[in-house]
Amino acid sequence: MARPSGTYAMLAIDQREGLRAMMAPHQDGPVTDADLTHFKLEVIEALTPYASAVLIDRELAWQQALDAKAVDPSCALIAAADVLIPSADELVAQVEIDHEVVPAKVKAQGAVALKLLVLWRPGEAAEPRIAMVEEFVAICRQAGLASVVEPVARAPRDGSGWDREAAIIEAAKELGDRGQDLYKCEIPYYGAGPEAQVRQGCAALSRHVNGDWVVLSSGVKQDDFPRAVEWACREGASGFLAGRGIWSGTIGKPDLRRALREDAVPRLETLCNVLDKVSA
Repeated sequence: MARPSGTYAMLAIDQREGLRAMMAPHQDGPVTDADLTHFKLEVIEALTPYASAVLIDRELAWQQALDAKAVDPSCALIAAADVLIPSADELVAQVEIDHEVVPAKVKAQGAVALKLLVLWRPGEAAEPRIAMVEEFVAICRQAGLASVVEPVARAPRDGSGWDREAAIIEAAKELGDRGQDLYKCEIPYYGAGPEAQVRQGCAALSRHVNGDWVVLSSGVKQDDFPRAVEWACREGASGFLAGRGIWSGTIGKPDLRRALREDAVPRLETLCNVLDKVSA
């Protein structure tokens, strides 16, 4: 999954209902599964020549991307192995391991890793989260695949107040040393606070995560993301596994391929340059 320098410049295109919600304001009528698949395949074809790995979901794009030979041969494959369960007020309210993703099968198709999203909520028991992560890591090890664990902090279900920044760190304390090969996490303060504050949060993550960790871009403004990646890497992160921070600006553009070429590709190249600068 890593580049020759040991850094990770990885593309995420495993969004499901979240992507549907992002696309909905830009078109008349409902966003169909076919619309989502089309967008994903265009993103994969345009951006994987510049990425060290790409994360793809089973439901909408895994087999389609393989059949279309959309993934550049230089780009490693990561399969999303999570079922995202909605509720009345959340697109993702609960997550389970997706046992329809068969490790041996996706490995034979070229996958080098599986990814699991984990929702971390204040006040909820740690044991079910820990058990799911440990089961997932064991599945990956047995199959000879790397494990990517992605804890995301969420508000309590009862709507009570909470501290997102503290939750990110608590999640790392709880899940950052469970045998995973790569830990994917949120950037403290969405990368928008003062540099010292953001870097302090990233340094705390480094203290609690055993092994390599990378950042995601959800919630971070596109133009802030490269700077946030640099700050995170200067405090111990090894790169990024991101989608929205790279391709979200192309959604709804009349010429998607041109938008990917002229907007998303330069953003990904800029991020790669950031990694090269930090690792030099």
